[in-house]
Order: sequence, then C-alpha cells, then structure tokens
Amino acid sequence: MTLTRAQMDRKIDEHFGFERRDDVEGVLATLTPDVEHDVVGWPSGPVHGRAEVRPFYEALFADLSESRVECLRRLYGNGFVVDESLWRGKAPGRPFGLEGHGRALEFRMLHVVEFAESGQIRRENVWVDLAAIIKQLPQA
Repeated sequence: MTLTRAQMDRKIDEHFGFERRDDVEGVLATLTPDVEHDVVGWPSGPVHGRAEVRPFYEALFADLSESRVECLRRLYGNGFVVDESLWRGKAPGRPFGLEGHGRALEFRMLHVVEFAESGQIRRENVWVDLAAIIKQLPQA
C-alpha cells in the first residue's frame, strides 16, 4: 500500500499541529513505536523509539513558544515527503543552547519524513538553519 500525497499531508500537518500546541503526547502518537528521530546537530544524535524521542520535544516546547510553521514547499516520493518550512515564534528558553530571552525568532527547517504503511511517521530527519538562529539570538 502506498500513501497518497493527501494522506502524507494530513499526517505531517497533524504532527506540526501537535507541535504548535506543545502537545508531547499528540506528537508521539503520530510516530511509530520504533521511530527513528534525527534532529541534525542535536547532542543526543539520532534516537529510536517514542521514549527516546520524548526528551527532545519536552526541551523544544520549553525553549520555543508561539510556534507557527509555514510550509514553503513539499516534494513527494514513494512513502516519504521532503518539507521545507519557515518556523516563527518566540524563544523563552535556550533553543539549541542559546539564551532566547523571549525574543522573536524565525528560521527555516527541512524535514525528511518517511511513513509506515499504517500512515504513522517511521523516520523523521530534521535540519534547522542554525546560522539564522545564532544571528537572531546573539549572546552577550
């Protein structure tokens, strides 16, 4: 069974919606139990399984707020999507180890998302524009 573009869009939009609402349980429910989650540059490196993914989202939701994600483009393949998005919001915590001080923040992200036949996300690979984040959150 191959997922349609509409099915993949629905799942990714659901996933991003849970992220926007800082809903850890909702995000985890969009993932397969044995998911591979890789945020490039994140200190833990790639992790496997929902339990290992949870700390990333708990930290992310403490560090970033008022999340808005604008999809710039999506490229589709058999069972995967490459999503380029623009994230906007605030940085009340320490995103990517930088003091946010509640400042406004905007950066591009690239997601490579692979789906299981169930429609859940079985692999999420995320690249963020760290140079843009560093420029907007200069440290004293």
